[in-house]
Amino acid sequence: AVVSTQSGHYGRDRSKSLICVPMNTKGVSVHRKIKKMGMHSSDTAEITMENVRVPLENLIGEEGKGFQQQMNQFQNERIYAAAGALPAMDRAIQETIAYTSQRQAFGKSILDNQYVHYRLAELQTEVECLRALLNQCVEQHVAGEDITPQATMLKLKSGRLVREVTDSCLQFWGGMGYSDDVIISRLYRDTRLMSIGGGADEVMLNVICKYMGIDPSSRS
Repeated sequence: AVVSTQSGHYGRDRSKSLICVPMNTKGVSVHRKIKKMGMHSSDTAEITMENVRVPLENLIGEEGKGFQQQMNQFQNERIYAAAGALPAMDRAIQETIAYTSQRQAFGKSILDNQYVHYRLAELQTEVECLRALLNQCVEQHVAGEDITPQATMLKLKSGRLVREVTDSCLQFWGGMGYSDDVIISRLYRDTRLMSIGGGADEVMLNVICKYMGIDPSSRS
């Protein structure tokens, strides 16, 4: 496990260090496994540490630089989140097209209803716009540019769009979409984490507002 520790009393920016703590270290206890709404293949559990000691070589980077290390990886994390959301959205749309094209109601396929195929076209358009923003962010990041505001917008848009896509697609599956037997319900459950993990939507909005100069704290 990678643990963020408090070392000293120098304020947030200079008092945190990152330390690698093997799970079999004396004093580390794993308690109950937490049952989650989605991401069932990824275990989450409560962990406690009591009087845990590790050698100095387990320090990641420099002492007191943990906060800066975490801040520096945020751009990568937000890009990665968007890159992971796109395949899920692509699959949700394609699986929904396949299902609605063969599912019949009132003498025609569900897909033949104008609202359904128009809505799927709208969703695909939004996905392609997000893909373009991702490509732009990657190019700028590789070039060494600071893309903090753009990567934050990317993360915000990814979380919100994947919720919109999976929710809209699930609706077209009807009652079948509410069962665990089909992929759309899993995509709906698993991708809901996008707007929470790696920084909630509200955190992303706060960062964007600061860069825009419209957050009250940035104007005082």
